[in-house]
Amino acid sequence: MAIDHAQLATHRTYLLRYALLQLRDESQAEDVVQETLLAALQANFSGQSSIKTWLTGILKHKIIDLIRKKSREPGLPDDFSDVADAGDFDPLFDQTGHWDQETMPHTWDQTAQSIENRQFWAVYEACAKQMPKRVALVFSLREVMGLEIDEICKRLEISATNCSVILYRARMSLRLCLDKNWFGNATGSA
Repeated sequence: MAIDHAQLATHRTYLLRYALLQLRDESQAEDVVQETLLAALQANFSGQSSIKTWLTGILKHKIIDLIRKKSREPGLPDDFSDVADAGDFDPLFDQTGHWDQETMPHTWDQTAQSIENRQFWAVYEACAKQMPKRVALVFSLREVMGLEIDEICKRLEISATNCSVILYRARMSLRLCLDKNWFGNATGSA
């Protein structure tokens, strides 16, 4: 099934926002969205999914290709010094290492409803943008793009332990920010 320019144009804003969240670079995001739209025009849409889902799949592959290309180029810093200290999360746990009952998110049972809410995604994007760039990259590669830790380590030339620590810190940072800015629990700072 052929896709026309008008159909693609309706999804451009969404694709650009998605790419910006992953890449944090406006010009790179613009480039991968353009490549995605061009690839969509040249491909045949089978109709087995929605156009938006199909375009997002193409975009994910374009983003992964760009990240792989960048990781092969010299100059990608292997210094993750801007990652928050694990001690920043100590107040969230009791002396036995379990969640402190007072810092646990109390209204997260509404997550299913929140996911459908555009405002939630706006807060999520703002929280993700607060993460250091390289931390967000590792988080995005794992949780959004679905790459395995081994592949991330190979591409970014970091150890599996370092990758796991970065993912833990990213998740905790995101949790604190969402807890404060979406769920309304003033238990931590983002």
